[in-house]
Amino acid sequence: MKKIGIALCVLLIPFKGFSMHIAEGFLPKEWALFWMVVFLPFLIVGFRKLKKQLEDVPKVKMLFAVAAAFVFVLSSFKIPSVAGSSSHLTGIALGAILFGASTMSVAGVIVLLFQALLLAHGGITTLGANAFSMAVVGAFSAVWVYKLASKLKLSQWLSIFLAAFVSDILIYVATSLQLALAFQSETNSLLENATKFMSVFAITQVPLALIEGVFTAFVFKLIMNYSKSELLLINPSLK
Repeated sequence: MKKIGIALCVLLIPFKGFSMHIAEGFLPKEWALFWMVVFLPFLIVGFRKLKKQLEDVPKVKMLFAVAAAFVFVLSSFKIPSVAGSSSHLTGIALGAILFGASTMSVAGVIVLLFQALLLAHGGITTLGANAFSMAVVGAFSAVWVYKLASKLKLSQWLSIFLAAFVSDILIYVATSLQLALAFQSETNSLLENATKFMSVFAITQVPLALIEGVFTAFVFKLIMNYSKSELLLINPSLK
């Protein structure tokens, strides 16, 4: 597992840029509070599930740390987009498929907190909104797509790829809807506002989602080669 961690650090050193996470103080107070309240139940459930997994199979602690580091590094890797904005990878699908969607609420909030404090990426007041879009929408959509692809008897590589691709796209759709809700216009509908926000990031985000799909499938295979027996104890569906 040390080799995997070193590989992630070498391959995914982040560079400076502008963040796509909703910035500190950007959301009105009532919406910041709303998303924090909505996210909290997912965090509680995720913490309980993760705690049980780590107690049942202590050996997967390092694997969870790798999954969280994967999210941290990929979501810190920013690509300038149009109008002074930026897009980035998310990395949330890997941990969601390995450990279950709800556990990513724990990894997501830790990652977002460190990014806000250390990288000025996102913010404390917008932590709930950013965590909901990435660690709830992104994680659950990844697991649902993976399970659907598996039922359709697609190859595991393709299932992982599709899960990561869809997860990445839906995170940005969710963020766009959050912004559209917070800044509704009298002249445009909610859908029109959301479409405007989504169009800003689509140029760079779609190619990045494809890259994330390929890279997630590669890292998933690498982890399974090293730690398949431990992962099957907590997630038998990975066979």
